[in-house]
Amino acid sequence: MQQSHGYSADKDALTKRLHRVEGQVRGIERMVEDDRYCIDILTQIGAVSTALESLAFELLDAHVNHCVKHALESGSKQDATAKAEELLAAVRRFAKTR
Repeated sequence: MQQSHGYSADKDALTKRLHRVEGQVRGIERMVEDDRYCIDILTQIGAVSTALESLAFELLDAHVNHCVKHALESGSKQDATAKAEELLAAVRRFAKTR
């Protein structure tokens, strides 16, 4: 049996969002190739960053409400501690990118 993740129920929607972001990045590449105005390019880069950040928060929420929640409910102190440490490490990585 394949392991279920917190985002599994929304996988199709997440994939579509990632494809839109991918299209935005390709659009930025075309803007550079076409020698577009730098501020316009920066605006599009900001939009991509915002889209990815929104996606990251959604995944983080799913992780907390599925993976971490299940570890806490399992009664296993080892599992709960591992998921809590994993969550904190993810938050630290995410915070460093901002």
